[in-house]
Amino acid sequence: MKEIFERRSIRKYTDQPVSDGDIEKIIRAAMAAPSAGNQQPWEFIVIKDRNLLNDITKVHPHSQMLKEANAAIVVCADLARERHSGYWVQDCAAATENMLLEAQHLGIGSVWLGVYPREDRVKGIRELLGIPERIVPFSIVSLGYPAEKKEPSDRYDSSRIHINKW
Repeated sequence: MKEIFERRSIRKYTDQPVSDGDIEKIIRAAMAAPSAGNQQPWEFIVIKDRNLLNDITKVHPHSQMLKEANAAIVVCADLARERHSGYWVQDCAAATENMLLEAQHLGIGSVWLGVYPREDRVKGIRELLGIPERIVPFSIVSLGYPAEKKEPSDRYDSSRIHINKW
């Protein structure tokens, strides 16, 4: 539970590289996520190329931290694997959250950058990375060792809990 409560969006990074082994651990965590009917629609693009990381910032307006990030992982959905229509969104969201939690566990800072459902972002990322039409880029997870410290935030709000009925 520690990682859940301590995880924060980290946008400033050191130049320490994120190892291929840690990137694999993060993707393994993503692939451990639940999915509708076990359809596991996800595909992942690991980006370590500095020019590509910088180019994403021209397509995604809220991705400026990628200029400092050591790596990023694009979470995509292969619609050809979809057996339960529309649930790929929940599947990829669960995979993305697992990535953030594993990064936190490893001491790596991360940020969830939404791509889908913004059509301009989907199109821009698809073109930039040569993603086939049946594949939908869902999110980007920025990765790097933190150059900033954020304290945990207690977001519990009992006024949002309803028992049995609204």
